[in-house]
Amino acid sequence: MGESFGAWTMGNDREILPLVSSANIACGFHAGDPSTIAETVALAIEAGVAIGAHPSYPDIQGFGRREMSLSPREIRDFVIYQVSALKGICETFGGRLHHVKPHGALYNRAARDPEAAEAIADAVAAVDGGLFVYGLSGGDLVSAAENSGLRTASEVFADRTYMSDGTLTPRSRPDALITSPGEAADRALSMAREGEVASVDGALVKVRSETICIHGDGPHALDFARAIRAALDEAEIEVKAP
Repeated sequence: MGESFGAWTMGNDREILPLVSSANIACGFHAGDPSTIAETVALAIEAGVAIGAHPSYPDIQGFGRREMSLSPREIRDFVIYQVSALKGICETFGGRLHHVKPHGALYNRAARDPEAAEAIADAVAAVDGGLFVYGLSGGDLVSAAENSGLRTASEVFADRTYMSDGTLTPRSRPDALITSPGEAADRALSMAREGEVASVDGALVKVRSETICIHGDGPHALDFARAIRAALDEAEIEVKAP
């Protein structure tokens, strides 16, 4: 959330917030400007939603979804900078930062690169050791955060498809995205109740589902949020932040 900036508008944050328990708010490096970020933080506090910093590579033109060859030291410094900014904004509104979830290409790298994962975990611990870290279920970031003494939430995706090794299907492939709200809701239920999801090859992938992600920049994000929340409520699965 909070990914609009200047004259450019992205997402339906105000409508989605009542349907979710956690919000990952852009920190300005892939999207978002100070006014948008502050407004989104205020809306999240009003809605009682747990606020997360969503740090990324410094890549506004690519929306943070292009790989960059940053060193672990650079990653650590960039994450400290962004998380500190979100933490400070939260506190000016009387709220508090709850978690950190990397964005885009940085998130995917941290799921498979132990050095990048350790750099992010070190950065989070340096800013506030009480924060949660949200990371891909089974990925290196969750392990690195746990090794740093941080609390974690293993994340699954309702609007993305999976490869058989448990990684997300690259966005360069035409089958990377789920386009049906009903299918997304069914997948969310399967991951929440059975701890498994079908890969693009038909294999069942085991996942640890502690937080379910949908992307706010998707054209049908609000429809997805409504369908998934309705399915979870009907199944009597409580939706709350870790």
